[in-house]
Order: sequence, then C-alpha cells, then structure tokens
Amino acid sequence: MEKLLDDLLPVLDIEHGCILSKQGDMTMVFQAELPEIFTLSDPQYGAFHQTWVKALRMLPVGSVFQKQDWFIDSRYSPDLTRTDASFLSRSSEDFFTGRPFLDHSCYVMLTKKPLDRKLSSSLFSNLIRPSLVPQQTLSTQSLHDFLDSAGQFRRIMEDSGFVKMRQLKEQELFSQAHTSGLIEKYCYLTAGDKGRLIRDMHFDKGIQIGDRFCQLYSLADAADLPGLCSPSVTYERYSTDKTKFSTGFASQLGQLLNCNHIFNQFIFIEDADKTLKRLESKRLRLQSLSVYARENSLALDATNEFLNEAISQQRLPVKAHFNVLAWTDSQSGLKELKSTVSSALAQMDIAAKVETTGAAQIFWAGIPGNAADFPINETFDTFAEQAACFLNLESGYRSSDSPVGMRLGDRLTGKPVHVDISDEPIRMGICTNRNKFILGPSGSGKSFFTNHMVRSYYESGAHIVLVDVGHSYKGLCDMVGGYYFTYDENNPIKFNPFYLGPTGQLDTEKKESIKTLLLALWKKDDEVFRRSEYVALSNALSLYYANVNKKAAMPPSFNSFYEFVRDEFTIILKQDKVKDQDFDINNFLYVLMPYYKGGEFDYLLNATENLDLLGERFIVFELDNIKEHPILFPIVTIIIMEVFISKMRKLEGIRKIILIEEAWKAIAKEGMAEYIKYLFKTVRKFFGEAIVVTQEVEDIISSPIVKQAIINNSDCKILLDQSKYQNKFDQIQELLGLTEKEKALVLSVNKANDPLRKYKEVFISLGGTLSRVYRTEVSPSEYLAYTTEQTEKIKVAEYSKKYGSIENGIRVLAEEMRSRADKQLFHQTVSHPC
Repeated sequence: MEKLLDDLLPVLDIEHGCILSKQGDMTMVFQAELPEIFTLSDPQYGAFHQTWVKALRMLPVGSVFQKQDWFIDSRYSPDLTRTDASFLSRSSEDFFTGRPFLDHSCYVMLTKKPLDRKLSSSLFSNLIRPSLVPQQTLSTQSLHDFLDSAGQFRRIMEDSGFVKMRQLKEQELFSQAHTSGLIEKYCYLTAGDKGRLIRDMHFDKGIQIGDRFCQLYSLADAADLPGLCSPSVTYERYSTDKTKFSTGFASQLGQLLNCNHIFNQFIFIEDADKTLKRLESKRLRLQSLSVYARENSLALDATNEFLNEAISQQRLPVKAHFNVLAWTDSQSGLKELKSTVSSALAQMDIAAKVETTGAAQIFWAGIPGNAADFPINETFDTFAEQAACFLNLESGYRSSDSPVGMRLGDRLTGKPVHVDISDEPIRMGICTNRNKFILGPSGSGKSFFTNHMVRSYYESGAHIVLVDVGHSYKGLCDMVGGYYFTYDENNPIKFNPFYLGPTGQLDTEKKESIKTLLLALWKKDDEVFRRSEYVALSNALSLYYANVNKKAAMPPSFNSFYEFVRDEFTIILKQDKVKDQDFDINNFLYVLMPYYKGGEFDYLLNATENLDLLGERFIVFELDNIKEHPILFPIVTIIIMEVFISKMRKLEGIRKIILIEEAWKAIAKEGMAEYIKYLFKTVRKFFGEAIVVTQEVEDIISSPIVKQAIINNSDCKILLDQSKYQNKFDQIQELLGLTEKEKALVLSVNKANDPLRKYKEVFISLGGTLSRVYRTEVSPSEYLAYTTEQTEKIKVAEYSKKYGSIENGIRVLAEEMRSRADKQLFHQTVSHPC
C-alpha cells in the first residue's frame, strides 16, 4: 500500500533552532568539523575519546545522542572563476577534473524525549503508526534545560581543540525552493546532487530509494562485536618494523570505506539507577538458571562483570547502536557493495549482519529529529567509554582558505587540496617564522616538490631567488621567463653589480654592497682592510656615479668604473695628497685588472643583459660548474647575497624567497656561514622566507651551521622518502625534534602508494604541532616543466624550438604523453577484460 511521505514524516516543525517531532521530541543539530585522517597520535586519540565521554555525561536522562557521518562518492570540479590562471595551473585543473574522492559531512544530533514517551521497537514505530499531536506539551523550562545541556555539550567538545561545531539553521534543516535541507537529503539520499530531486521509497524488498539500492549493516548485538575496543588501532598499511601507525578504531567504517554510505551512531542516555536495578534482576534470574545451561552461566559471569565495572569505576551505562547504510546505483552492484562493507567490518573483527526485517524501522529512526523513535530492541547495553570507541573520529583532508599556498593531494585519493605552509601557521600561532628545511635523498621527488612549491609562490606574486647545483629549475625558469645565470665556456656567467635599476639612484645599501664586493676582489680572506681604504672606495663610488649621471652615454659597469679610477680618481688622490699606505691605488688597479676588459674574467662584472635583478621576480643561480672555482665561486656568492638582501630590504610588503639547494655546503666553506645564520634569523622581519634543501642525512648531523642556524630557525620541516634511513632515523628525529607520531608519518611516506598513479608523497611538519603527509601529483605539463631527467629535458627543448615557445612545446609533448598512456591502458583492458 502506498502512502504519502508528508503523512508519515515524523517531523512537526522547527522552533528555537530545534526540530520538534510529532511525538514531542526536541532535537538540536550541529555540523561538526573533525580532525583530518592520519593526523592524530595515540595520546590525542585517547584525549579525543575522553572528550566524547565527558560530553555524553552532560546529557540529561532521556537523551539520545546521534552522530551521522555522510560519505558521498564525489568528483573534483575545477575552479572556473579564475581567469588569470597560468598555463600550468590550467593544466593542473584539467588533469584533476573528475578525480574521485569521498566527500565527508558530519552531523551531531542531540534529542530530548518527553518523560512519558513510550519506547519504540521493530514492531511499533511511527513509520507504521504516526502520531499527529505531541504527547506532552513542552514547557519553557524544559526547553531552556535542554538548550543549556546542548550548549554544555558543545563547549566541552570545542574546548578540546579537536572539533568545531556549528548549529544548523532552519533553512539548512528544512528544504527551501531550490535547495534540499538535511531531512530531505537523508530521506531521498540526495547529498551531493545538484538541485532538488524527489525519489520514491520502497521497503518491501530491503530499502530502495528511487534508483538507489541500499543495504543496511547493523552493529546491534554485543555478541557480534569485537572482544576489545579502543580509541585507536594500528593501521598496518603505513606501519613499519620501527613504528606503529595509528588511526581511529571506527575509521574502517568512515573515510576508509570507499563507497557511498552513511555511518549512523546512536547512544541512548538512560537512568543509570534503573539500568543497574534491571541488570541486578537479570543477574538473579541467571544465577537461578545457571545450573541448567552453560550459556546461562556465561551470561551470569558477563552480567556480574558489567555490574562490578559500573560500580567500581563509576561508568555510565548506556544503550548503543551503530549501522552503516550503503547504496549503489545498480542492483548488480549490491554484491560488490556487500563485499566491500563486509571486508571493512571483518577488519574490525565484527560479524557482518545485513538487516532485512527491521531495516525500514532503523532507516526511519535515522531521520534527523527522529532518533527517539529508534527500535530499542536493536540496541545493546554498554558503557559510554566503550560506545565512544565506535564513533568516527576523522574526516578527509580540507583545503585552506588562505589566498596563498600550493596545491597538493589528499593522501587517500589524490583529491587536490590547497595548503598554506607560510602565512596560515603564523596566524594560527604555531609557527614564528616562514623558513623551511627540506630533506630528501636522490630520487625521492624532492626536485618535483620544490619546483611545485616555488611555482606556487611565484604565481602568488613573490620574488624568488634560487641557488642550485643541478639544473633542477631550468624548465620552470624558462616557463616563467626568469633570469637563469649559469656558466659554460660559450656563455659564461655574467653580472653587473654597478647597475642601479630603473631609478638610477645610488642609495647607501647599494653603495655598501658594491664596496663589499670590491674589497672581496682586492683583499684575501685573512687580509684586513684599513679605514682609509674603505673611505677611498666610498669616495670613488660617489664620484663615479656623479660622473655617470653627467655622461648619459656611459653605462655603469665594472669596466667604466675601472677606467674612472685609473684615469680620473688617480688624479684626485694626487691632488688630495693621499699616500700609498692609506690607499695603494696601483695595487688596487693591478689586482682588479683580470675583471677589466681583456682580462681573464672580463665578462663577469660587465653584463649588458639581465640587469634589473631587483625588479626580476624569478632568478636562478646555477653554480654546478663553478662550485669548486677559487675565484668565480666566492664572487658569485657575494653577488647572490647582495641581490637577495637588496630585495629583502627594498621590496616592502612583497614576499621574498631564497631557496638554496646543495650549494649551501659550498657557500659555508667559503666563509659564508655567518651570512646563512644572519639570513635565517632576520629574513622573517622583511616578509621573507629562507629555504634550504639537502639530500644526505650526514649533512644534517655533521654541519654545525645546519644544526644551529637552519634547523633552529626553520619552523617548517619537509621530509621526503626516508625509508633507506629508517634504521638510523632516531638521530634525525632527535635533531629535528620530531614526535613519535611525526616519526611514524615520515616512515610511512610512499609505503602504500596507488600503483595506478604516478606520484610521490611528502611529509610536512609545521611548528611540531600540525603534521601531514600529502601527495605531490602533477599534470603531464607540470611534469615536463619540472623534470630533471636529461632525455626528457632534451625532448622539451626540441619541442620548444620546433613549436616556437616552451609553453607550446610542453603542450604538444604532454598531449603525446596522454595519447600514449590512453593506448597503453586500452591494450591492457583488451588483454585483461573484466
């Protein structure tokens, strides 16, 4: 017999933000924001569990706690609002469009039953016999008492710091003209659907909502539950011989259950004294019957243990029920669905029970606001501590609302998430600086991650200075049109530190940096310069630039400065009667002659292109070919430092980033250790970030510079695959100050990657407080821009030349890669048909 839903719906109205049922039940609904999966440690799981227990104790007798976790199979949709996206950003959006993931929503519903409300059962439910009028008129005082209890529950939960709760408004509960409310979403299973969609409900053969075929698995009998439960369990996929990786006890029924499903959790708060009296009566009956059957004897022992624990440890006895409502769009998919859910239950040591007879009543009681009508015969007696173990404690990865950051992937599915590891941690108070320390051995995906991070910063408007020794950033530099300084015989590295930029103004800082360079060229490291020499150089620079301003045809360079000192400043010194012991100009000119035209290094300081280093936003200094050169390397490092310090001090309100790859070891050898220390301690004051990248563990342990300056002043620590070092990871853990949970996260990196996708994982720790493992998964176009494989770099260069630009070359090459991948997948499908 068909009936209209409006006649059967147990909800009467919404008053004072509460759902009022036709039986007189009041329900307050909150949307909860749970911690992200894999981010809590064992002690944190324990603390979170205790928070739930404390909050449950605040609920009055006759209350029902219902937690409803929705997991909807969704697809990633691109952001179509951005019109200024770069080529690589658009490629990334296209690549991830349609990526499947589970979209999680969590609702906490607190229901207060009227005092004289009758208990429901599978035989009697308001689905069968709805009431038109509440059985009890709710007084103002009872409403205030309920609101007060709900408020205390919410405060306890939010004060823990693990969860945020927001009360749902009337328009979010009841459907509006073009949007479905929570009640309708549950009844029609329309969460994730666009617009409103009404479906028929059939209960004659299980549960069928329109074209959705449902199965309901219940945890209603204590005999089917595991013998032991705890707030957390070991997740074997990410555990190692050295570490135990933990996840929530019920996570197998939450984020780890990969299908459309709702995980319903019910806890009924009853009068503890009445419950204990009822169990005492049951104990006496069992005692009398224990001699007749062993089952009675075992039940007697269990009842005795329950009563002893309740009294000795002041436990709160409750009734509980948990169920999983899973669905599929085709009847043929029910078999696979059953296998998936049964496997998840088996991993929790739970016997799977598919509800048939009572499925309709259990489903009906899950309607928001109708928890009080749950069939009481489908519950089991337990304590609040044990019941709270079965609550889902985790959610999926969330994107940051910050305007800056980078795109990384959710660890389980690869869904793109926006991650801010610079500004947001400082606003949250968990970091005091933006500096970063990156550790990753060769082949761990370090170059891909750093390329991806640097590009994200560049596209947010930052100025980037990169110091590299392996040509890892050539493709990205060409893509963004930056300056790439490198050395080879045909095109040696060139600078012009005398260039003053578009303004042409010589300020004190620029003057000091040029003097530092000239003194470094003139004097040895162990040779002290006199005050008179310093003053003479200062006067020479002032007079030189005054002369440059007069002669517009004379561009500033080392050549013209050398000629000015040789031809004009020498005369000025003679007129001022400056003695050689105060400033030996002949010695100065002789020592600096190799850098003047015709000299061995005349190219180094006389560049005529790539001059505006202050205004250029992306600069790469590739030092691979000169890192052992006794002359070039010290000079280049001084110029690099001068470039970044100039940006740091002059570009106010603009983010500045210096990333030093393996070159920091060579820089330290050349007496630049003090500069690195200064940089890491000072850069935060100028809206800057200093990032150091290294490969080997020994570099960290052996270098006092890294230990004292870099690590201590880097609140963000980024580690890639450390599996080869797991037997000596204790040293790294102690040095970096990682917790046991962070150690487990680091050693789980790349341990259970999806074999069908190409990516590497990365561990990020922010201030030792927030730690995550993300995927670094990029589109084919990004891959080609970041690749360090020589054959691929040559191919990119060939296509770039052939098609007129690196963007066009990468676009064509990426399309060929996709085409080959599609053909390969097709042949695999034909060879191994399903």
